[in-house]
Amino acid sequence: MQQRKKIAIIVAGGSGTRMGAAVPKQFLELAGKPVLYHTIAAFINAYTDMQVVLVVPEAHFTPAQQVLNSFTAPPPVTLVKGGETRFHSVQNGLQQVPDNAVVFVHDGVRPLLTTALVHHCYEQTLLHGNAIPVIDMKDSVRETNAAGNKAVNREQFKIIQTPQTFLSEQLLPAFALPYDPLFTDEATVVEKLGYPIHLVPGEERNIKITRPLDLVIAEALLRQ
Repeated sequence: MQQRKKIAIIVAGGSGTRMGAAVPKQFLELAGKPVLYHTIAAFINAYTDMQVVLVVPEAHFTPAQQVLNSFTAPPPVTLVKGGETRFHSVQNGLQQVPDNAVVFVHDGVRPLLTTALVHHCYEQTLLHGNAIPVIDMKDSVRETNAAGNKAVNREQFKIIQTPQTFLSEQLLPAFALPYDPLFTDEATVVEKLGYPIHLVPGEERNIKITRPLDLVIAEALLRQ
């Protein structure tokens, strides 16, 4: 299997509004370190040749640099200014991506992904061109519309996670497209070019930190 350059674009542009905190959620403490520290560490620990592009709002450059300075050894991270939307932030990060690379695009506030998931996404991307981690829905689901609502089969739906992972020859041309508000994640952008999306099993522990309860759950998972 051909080996490729590995680039993780970590998008950390949250404001912390839903957290009700003055500090953006990516900089809140989790097990003695900022949430963002754990996220970066997950990638650089997965592969020795992993390069990280950290995309944050310019106003957060100072706390982001403080996170990087907290590593024992300087991590292989390039700091990049975020954009108006997630699409534009990823687009800015992709300017640091060379040809012939596998690109992981990951939420800065998903700090609990495992090395196994990073490896699986990489290997599946080499085979299929992309790999999008998903988990099953457990709750009942209803569709609402102007006429009312109806039950739908939850087995027909998946919950999307990150890292959404792509060959650079898929992702770079996709993000040269004009912005469309319907681009809800990287997979929808790549799909616009006609590429099929390959789903892979995600991880229940790969939660997104958006509310105070998520920090409590993440802390418990890290203690395990």
